[in-house]
Amino acid sequence: MRFYYELQKLSATVHLFRSLFVSLFNQRSSEYDEVKEHVVNIADQATCNPAVNSFHYRFCIDFNDICHIASGSPVVCDGEMDELIEKLKATTVSPNCSSDNTTSILSEISATKDPKLFDKHELADFFLSLTQSEDTNIRKEAAKCIAEITKSEVQRKKFTKPEVIKIFLDYLRNLNGETDNMELPIQICRALGNICYLNDEARDIILDMKGDLVLIRLLDITVIEDKVHGLQFIKVRGGLLSNYLLGGEGLAKRAMDLEIMQKIQNIIAIGVTNVEENEDLLLNTLPLMSILTENVAELNFEAELNVQLSRILAASTNPDLAEMCLELLHYQAESDEVKLLLAKDGLCETIYQLLEKYKTLASTNEARALMKLACELIVLILTGDESMHYLYTTSLLKNMEDWLDSSDIDLLTTGVLALGNFARTDSHCIYMVENKTMNKLLEVLAKNNGVKDDVRLQHALLSTLRNLVIPKPNKCAVIQAGLVETILPMLEIHQPPVVFKLLGTLRMTVDGQEKLALELLKNKTLIEQLVHWSKSSDYAGVTGESLRLMAWLIKHAYLNKIAYALPRKGDAPAEQLVDKIPSMDYDRSSLIEFINNECTIEAMINMLTSQHLVMQNEALIALCILCVVFLGKSSSSSSPSSASSSSAATDGDTAIKLQDAFIKFEVGNKLAELINKSSDTMTKEIVENLQNFTNLLRNSDKLVAHLEENNINELLKSIPILTEYCTL
Repeated sequence: MRFYYELQKLSATVHLFRSLFVSLFNQRSSEYDEVKEHVVNIADQATCNPAVNSFHYRFCIDFNDICHIASGSPVVCDGEMDELIEKLKATTVSPNCSSDNTTSILSEISATKDPKLFDKHELADFFLSLTQSEDTNIRKEAAKCIAEITKSEVQRKKFTKPEVIKIFLDYLRNLNGETDNMELPIQICRALGNICYLNDEARDIILDMKGDLVLIRLLDITVIEDKVHGLQFIKVRGGLLSNYLLGGEGLAKRAMDLEIMQKIQNIIAIGVTNVEENEDLLLNTLPLMSILTENVAELNFEAELNVQLSRILAASTNPDLAEMCLELLHYQAESDEVKLLLAKDGLCETIYQLLEKYKTLASTNEARALMKLACELIVLILTGDESMHYLYTTSLLKNMEDWLDSSDIDLLTTGVLALGNFARTDSHCIYMVENKTMNKLLEVLAKNNGVKDDVRLQHALLSTLRNLVIPKPNKCAVIQAGLVETILPMLEIHQPPVVFKLLGTLRMTVDGQEKLALELLKNKTLIEQLVHWSKSSDYAGVTGESLRLMAWLIKHAYLNKIAYALPRKGDAPAEQLVDKIPSMDYDRSSLIEFINNECTIEAMINMLTSQHLVMQNEALIALCILCVVFLGKSSSSSSPSSASSSSAATDGDTAIKLQDAFIKFEVGNKLAELINKSSDTMTKEIVENLQNFTNLLRNSDKLVAHLEENNINELLKSIPILTEYCTL
């Protein structure tokens, strides 16, 4: 595997180009970004867990993967390797051979390109003796050879011996920054780091020897006298600790007990004073924080450390450093306290400025991945209530509005998501409608409401518009601005997250909007699609929203007309319900068209047995309205003065169709299932609506018999809340 010091072979040209922030960990985000809504949905999309492709993991691969071959070094083949090893063994036993000759042979061996050439040899005991030589150069070259040899998995296992590991730990135990020459400790760190790579046995030996304390104490070395090799030591120290800590949760927790975070924070405090000058120190320390974060549950950094990470991100132009800071801040920002801390420290504005500066250079996949991660951090910070309210008073709100005009899809999507998270209070939503932000959002949606358009942007737009339409003062303005006309073409889209938000947005829009509800009930395409989604979607959120939207359309189109026909506790007895039904002097055509759409009644009946109480209640209300309009006595006895003969005939046909549908789709059986399943959890409102519905069904002789077949009367008596009413 590749060593830390070998990473500096990256060319200056590549490094400069990547200063855009390229190469952040890919696929970090969930499939679709979620705007935090200020109303609770029954069901919402699940977010995916972040993909594990973190910088520290790739860095440890780099630490162990590639041999370092000096310029002009010969490539050694299998036969030559055999000769070199035999020659080396001969020099170590011959009294006439000088140490220079031994170190020369060791140098040739360490320059070998293919570590597998060593696999057939038994070298551990032989090199163990060399590591105990009194000649420092021999010990250094021996350790370097071991570092190269143990790049092979076969040799790694052969060198996993307590005596080998003890030699290295004993040397590192007494190491400090005052050492004149760091070459030997560098090679020991390399060798021990490679032995530890994907090797739990070696890690266990280190743990048994309390060697983890030795390794962690290496972080106390912050001043190194050997300026020539100081940077290389910092790199291999980080690689050794990373390969060890990657052993899992147990080793990470033990390291926490040994105060590794305090030592890391001391190094970060040094690094942040001059990020450019201390870039390599930070690059080789932050990966340890990433490993600890992934292995120690709920690891919360101190506030000062989070601020320091924010400052490093702002000051650095190194892409790898940006990657690590963003990764760590993403994890830490799951806490609302950290969100507020970062908001107040100006991190979102800093990210905005950096993205504005470098956006035109994001032409590679790596650069684009980093841009997305930075954008996602802005959105994540805005999901906190306190941080959102604080940022609402800053320039970030205007910045995000400006991104609505961006031609970059990621910046545009981020602006939409950010505004959606700002739109979590009525006052914010009303402001965004008044200042025409809503109109700009609709313009963006109108350009991106097709099947082939960006799904992530569509989801963000619908999430934001859904929030904006929640306050009652906004509804008329949003409807007049063309919201419904803009989103109805999106019925052709069948991506579940988009459909879910589309239906939720429509449902919030029709709330209290009778005229719109009447129009949508007549929209055959919409109703047919809702029925289809309610029956065929594998996505629970889409199924629920389809049913709820149908129920809400019925409720908001007709409830005001017949509300006083549905008594509540304390009203006249339920038996007098039919005497209170108003005259049929209102337009029932929307409801007739709804009923004439195949399977709409089946959908409402099936909704009765939803697992959610709110959906059960919404189904009861919708069914009550259908019964009041078409099964009430006044609906069958309307005089010509109140309705034309043709209208009366149509109503009669609809009433028959409704009764037949109730029996065909077994409304009695569904009511029995509802009572048996939910009687203990029923609210007062649900029970009253249930009573109203059954009383309305009794206006039909056929339905009376159907209810009796399903024993509904007796089941109603078993509902606990009704029993309580009777005993009061």
